[in-house]
Amino acid sequence: MDTARPVATLINVFTVSPDRQDELVALLARATEETMKHQPGFVHANFHASLDGERVINYAQWETEEHYQAMLASPEARVHMDQAAKIATEVQPRLFRVRSSHSPGMPAAGGV
Repeated sequence: MDTARPVATLINVFTVSPDRQDELVALLARATEETMKHQPGFVHANFHASLDGERVINYAQWETEEHYQAMLASPEARVHMDQAAKIATEVQPRLFRVRSSHSPGMPAAGGV
């Protein structure tokens, strides 16, 4: 992860019933393949499923906050986000900037 690259990092925490976690991950992955990754400024996305089945975390990066905001305004993207909101019981999106990254055998990148 390059902390010198000024990307907008989305961390979106979805609360979900454990019996719908797989459904939500599948929907998010499909939305990314069909729509999100074709939006201007999209860098990448990852989906993490909690072991207790109650959370899905979407970690995605956009070139700029403006690209992220444009995606939010896109009717094609809205369809997928609305579907995800119907599966999840709570959705908590926030934008972040990566300030520090650490890996074994690699010097620390960034810092406070």
